[in-house]
Amino acid sequence: MKIGTVEFKKYPVFAAPMEDVSEPSFRYMCKKHGADMLYTEFASCDAIIRNVNKTAKKMITFEYERPVAVQIFGRDPQTMAEAAIIAVETKPDILDINFGCPVKKIAGKGAGSGLLRNLPLMKEITDAVVKAVNIPVTAKTRLGWDENDKPIEYVTEMLQDCGIQALTIHGRTRAQMYTGEADWTLIGDVKNNARIHIPIIGNGDIDSAEKAKLYFDRYGVDAIMIGRASIGNPWIFRDVKHFLNTGEHIAPFTLLEQIEELKEFTLKSIEFKGLPGGVIHMRRQFARSFRGLENFKETRVKLLNLETLEDVMSLLDEIGRLY
Repeated sequence: MKIGTVEFKKYPVFAAPMEDVSEPSFRYMCKKHGADMLYTEFASCDAIIRNVNKTAKKMITFEYERPVAVQIFGRDPQTMAEAAIIAVETKPDILDINFGCPVKKIAGKGAGSGLLRNLPLMKEITDAVVKAVNIPVTAKTRLGWDENDKPIEYVTEMLQDCGIQALTIHGRTRAQMYTGEADWTLIGDVKNNARIHIPIIGNGDIDSAEKAKLYFDRYGVDAIMIGRASIGNPWIFRDVKHFLNTGEHIAPFTLLEQIEELKEFTLKSIEFKGLPGGVIHMRRQFARSFRGLENFKETRVKLLNLETLEDVMSLLDEIGRLY
């Protein structure tokens, strides 16, 4: 599979762009464990043009992350084109347009998945961005707005005609948000549409190596994208990639190995965010770590209230001794 000049081996697995998650330390861990493609958190085109420091930092990437994509969102074609030019100055391999974010403050204002209710404007934005930059432009979207409005096949053809070079489809509507089950049937229909020649990346509910292989085989997608299942568990990419490439399961990390990984993750978070921000940012990861440990609720609550590196390392060591 190729996106522009970026080439991937068989069974590529991408780390989904997630706001407040896909920052440098998380991407570092995903890359370490085999993610084939990384994405930044999404960046507002308006904030990019205003040179808002927090947004500018979102677009900083590193050589070891390649291939890596910067993702942008907005609702005005000219502003999106101007922001795209600025984003490309950070030297990503790919520029991705967010047409899928379902949260009210984005979709409700006509950006993200809100553009699924204004396809002519989606087309204008895509045209403007593709013409503005000289690197591959891709997009990420959903099946449609709600159960009665799922224009994903038309949307895919339209975006392909605009010049995007790959499309990621999350198998839910905007109305579903992140509830219910992702519908991969429509993703498969898009992939099997004879008119579609760009790579199709499937996203939604991939939480195991077996499901990744099943969905590759059943729906014929060119790549899959893992999102929420990687929070607190970025080594899922290691497990999935090994199974896809060998047909065999790799031995899961022991508790002590997980603890060492989380220590490294915490140190990376502090490296990029400082103190106490780096520790506080890890709370989202800790909330979904150590799945399956019995009688862990009280210890998890402690872990989620720590603010110093010393306290985190001490409690992680204690978890290793007690469990």
